[in-house]
Formats: sequence, C-alpha cells, structure tokens
Amino acid sequence: MSDEFYLELSENPVQFENASSVNNVFFDEANKQVFAVRSGGATGVVVKGPDDKSSVAFRMDDKGEVKCIKFSLGNKILAVQRTTKSVDFINFIPDYPHLEFSHECKTKNASILGFCWTSWNEVVFVTDQGIEFYQVLPDKRTLKLLKSQSINVNWYMYCPETAVLLLSTTVQGNVLQPFAFKSATMSKMSKFEIELPAVPKPAKLSLSERDIAVATIYDQLYVMYLKHHSRATNSPGAEVVLYHLPREGTCRKTHVLKLNTTGKFALNVVDNLVVVHHQSSQSSLIYDIKLRELDGALNVHQPVLPAQSINPYKIHLTGPAAAPSQAPVPCELLFSNRISSSVPVKLQPTLKLLRDKGKLMDFLLRRRDCKMVILSVCSQMLTEGDKGNLSVVATVFDKLNQVYKEYLDAEQAYTAVGTDCFITLLCVDLL
Repeated sequence: MSDEFYLELSENPVQFENASSVNNVFFDEANKQVFAVRSGGATGVVVKGPDDKSSVAFRMDDKGEVKCIKFSLGNKILAVQRTTKSVDFINFIPDYPHLEFSHECKTKNASILGFCWTSWNEVVFVTDQGIEFYQVLPDKRTLKLLKSQSINVNWYMYCPETAVLLLSTTVQGNVLQPFAFKSATMSKMSKFEIELPAVPKPAKLSLSERDIAVATIYDQLYVMYLKHHSRATNSPGAEVVLYHLPREGTCRKTHVLKLNTTGKFALNVVDNLVVVHHQSSQSSLIYDIKLRELDGALNVHQPVLPAQSINPYKIHLTGPAAAPSQAPVPCELLFSNRISSSVPVKLQPTLKLLRDKGKLMDFLLRRRDCKMVILSVCSQMLTEGDKGNLSVVATVFDKLNQVYKEYLDAEQAYTAVGTDCFITLLCVDLL
C-alpha cells in the first residue's frame, strides 16, 4: 500500500505536548526545533529537534508571556522575546555562567516584530522601523551593534539556508527589501515588487506573509508568491509565482506553477522539487522547474505527477492509550507558508505515474538516491513485459550518456586545473 504514495512523513516524528493555557508551543525553522514552554518556563522548557543532539530540557524564570524563543546555531545561546521592546539571552555554552541578560532595541518608539539568528553569536532584531544587527558577547553578557537600517516594515521572512532576510515595505506591502548576512557583515540587496492581482483603492496592506515563502532550488534563491486570483478574473485557479533573487543584480519573475484549483495551500521544497499541498482536498502537487514549458519570457509549469495525498501515517503509542491494531491516520497538515523538507519524495512510485520515459529520466536524474530507480527503469525496458521500442530506449540511454559525459568533462577540467597548479608550483620551486 505504501508503495503507491510518492509522499510520506519522516519515520521519526517529533512528538510534543499539545498547546494549552499553560503550555505554549513554538517552532524554529532554522534549527528545526519544537519548543514546549510550560508556565512561561518556570515549570520547564522542552526542546526537541530532528535528532537527540538538538534536544534539551531546562527551566527559566517566568517573566511574562513568551512571544518567541530560539536557540542560536549549536544551541549555544538562547534568545527569548517577551515584550516588543527587548530580547532576553541565556548562555548555554559550557563553562559560562547560566545567567540571563537583556537588550533593548536602540530605535525609540519602535516595536520588535521578531528576531533571527544568523550565526551562533549574531542576531538581527526586526522592528516596525527597521533592522538592528548585533554580535552577542556571551562572556560580557552584552550585545555589540554591528549595523542598522531604518525602513518601515510590515512583516519579515528569513531564509536560514542563505542567511537572507526579506522585509515587506510600503503601504500595500508588496515591495520587498532583502538583506544578506555573512561573517558580521550585512549587505543590502536590490529591492523588488511583487505584482498583485488587483490594486486596492484606497491603498492598504495587500500582501501577507502567508502568501510568501523563500527557498533554495537548484542552488538558486527564489521568493515564492502564492497568487490567488480575484473571482472577477474567471481564472481557472491559483498560481505560485517564482521570483529569482540573485545576490547581485535585479530580482526577476521567472517561473509560474499552475495549481488549477483554489483554496488554501502550503509549500514544501524537497530535493529541488516544489511540493504544493491543498488543504480542502488533502492532496499534494509536485513541480520541477527544470521541466519547463516556455511561454514568452516565463517558464510555465504544470504538475509533474497526478495529485495525491500523503501516505497515511501510523502513530505508535505506548502505555494505556496503545491499541492492539492501530489504523494508519490520514495526514492533515497545519497550513503555513514556512518552507520545510520534512515530507520526503519516494521515487519508486513515480515509475507508474510518469509514462513518458524521456520525461521520467529527466525527472529522476535530478533526484538524490536515484540510481537504483533508474536501473529499475532500464530493466523494465529491456527485460520485462513492459519492453520499450528502440526509439524510447535510445532516448533513455542518450540522457544517461549525456549525464555521464558532463561528469567526465567536469572531472577532466578539475584534473587539468590541478595539473596546471602543480606545474606552476614546480616551476616556481625550480626558479
């Protein structure tokens, strides 16, 4: 049964106590950690991550409602926001005092919208009036301002993979200003505008953070906009519009993913595939931006595979709640714009769903762990009842040969560079 589904949840889910009046739950996208904060931390904070190394439990003083809580990289410093004016910090570095210290934002009358860790000891405060980039000095229990930028901010989004922060500006919120962070430096990137389906009059905030996501696809940074068409346009459905955001240069709209339906959606990027989950139908669509159909300057994409639900998950319970035979539970996603990679794509089921062998090979050759599945395709064509005609076999092996040629060319180029460097060094030594 599970072989029929190309999407399934992780085999090791993170289980935590439900949110309640005494237990607040937070998720940190950067470290993939779930925080369960009981009674403001006084009766315990339990942090669980994808592995045991990122899990920890501790207590902290209850100083008010926790609005946001995140560890820096490596669980070295904990940051807790309880008010709109300051952020508290606690050292978790071995041999450092486990003491709390606080820092207020420097801009008067500004409200802190949130914060982002860009390294183990560098943090950005995002306020409604700009951003403040700090270095945390754990030994001195203080923060050093590295750089700041004044700008009116509606909301923000951070991509931990690339350390790029996206700020929503202007009244309508559709002008986005990105900043890049690296090794105590902050760089302002080119701002760009998201094209709205309709311009409201009078002007008001029209672009929500729920409709924006940032992700790396094929080593390139993209801003993804979930575009809901107005009913007056008689559009067949919503779209996901991809804006390519280079480190230098202008951000451009490059891809459009046709969803062919309306409603609420959530996005994942897994193995360079964009996975769009549709709430009402509990089904998912997969897109590969390398498989494209040109429509002028844009690449327009339809789903690579038929819509399908995620493989029902069997939750293993222990104790009194356990039942002798537990039926698999249908997966109902909590919908958010946050990018995650916790829904892996299984390749074997795609063999029955993608009949075009040439397109199937293009799809498989760009995936991780594809070798055994590709061998299965070749075996089916050559030995089993599903024998392909010679033109199909030729197409498949042409694609395999092309990939192998590219690998050999890259290897030879690398070897040539190494040889040139060796000869140069040898000549220098002789001289």
